[in-house]
Amino acid sequence: MRRTPYQALAAIVVLTLTFFIAALYFLVMAGSEQILHYFETRPQVTVFFKDDAADDQIQKVQEKLSQTPGVSETKFISKDEALSIYRKENQDDPLLLEMVTADILPASLEISASDVTYFREIASAVTGQPGVEEVVYQEDVITALTSWTRAIRISGIALVGFLALTSILIILIIIGLRISARRTEIEILRLLGATQWYILGPFLVEGVSYGVLGAFFAWGAAYLVLLYSTPFLVSFLGDIPLLPVPFLFMFVLLLGMLIFGTVIGSIASLLAARRFIR
Repeated sequence: MRRTPYQALAAIVVLTLTFFIAALYFLVMAGSEQILHYFETRPQVTVFFKDDAADDQIQKVQEKLSQTPGVSETKFISKDEALSIYRKENQDDPLLLEMVTADILPASLEISASDVTYFREIASAVTGQPGVEEVVYQEDVITALTSWTRAIRISGIALVGFLALTSILIILIIIGLRISARRTEIEILRLLGATQWYILGPFLVEGVSYGVLGAFFAWGAAYLVLLYSTPFLVSFLGDIPLLPVPFLFMFVLLLGMLIFGTVIGSIASLLAARRFIR
């Protein structure tokens, strides 16, 4: 690396950019999974009752839901509880607080489904039941998030594959140039009886060094981007508990990137040696 500092620097810079893109992808993928999990664990189906709904009517709806496939949890919200929730959500707006009383807000039943595919079945089971005013469910939101997450996974596989091939090609070219520049020295070592691995060792170490340094610098850059964008993301995401990112996750990401860089560097160095060292 000392004899070709500019080649080494160029390799590390390009690999850093490559791994940086990969790190951002993994952060986005992990974030989308968390967002999807958040909405999946929220009450996705809400049953609003009429003002004159009797307790036995509400009880029958709850019993029917307990026998409906896909229902994982139900929670009854009385008029007074609905008012408390409303006041908490609008505590900074006195005008809105004065306009609403418990009599205006309907009692409701919040339902969590085990899977988005059960939304229609759950809604159909309680629609039209005595005492039920309206049934609302967030099928479109969950379906859109599920499709988005699936698209990120699929595109991520293609992206990681492309970045891996790009990284291998970059290291292969640099190591190939290094081997070509030292061809005379390699021939002398062969005449002196040096083994293949003795000749290959320095190039293998150099290739691994490129991969490891590129991965480490990329992780650091991704961490800084995440750190400085946290205030904006917190205000944008609202109540979704996505940030701060756990240190364990960032450590595992760093470890994975270092392993990935080591493997990429090793493969590229071996390919270069096989091609240029005959």
